[in-house]
Amino acid sequence: MRVVQIILAVMFLLGANAVSAQDSKKVVKTSKEEQVVFSVSMHCHNCEQKIRKNIPYEKGVKELTTDLDNKLVTIKYQTDKTDKAKLKKSIEKLGFTCQEVKDTVGKTGQ
Repeated sequence: MRVVQIILAVMFLLGANAVSAQDSKKVVKTSKEEQVVFSVSMHCHNCEQKIRKNIPYEKGVKELTTDLDNKLVTIKYQTDKTDKAKLKKSIEKLGFTCQEVKDTVGKTGQ
């Protein structure tokens, strides 16, 4: 009988510890998302595909769109995982020149 009580006590302590550990893991991380637009030296569909295939795998990238006609790459990213400078560098590593476009109003359709 004493052995059963000890086993039950140990199981209770282990179960209580597991619940406590789960509660501590419930910390909610809120990450802010931002968007950046780059003017990129892409000139053909192969250039565009190279960017589409590689940049989404960069840490923190949530969404990527390209506009070959206007040579623009728009990236939505998590600010706690990456920043504009890292994204710019990742595009440049692919062999492109890249500049951030500060004001995209009126840029489409040119």
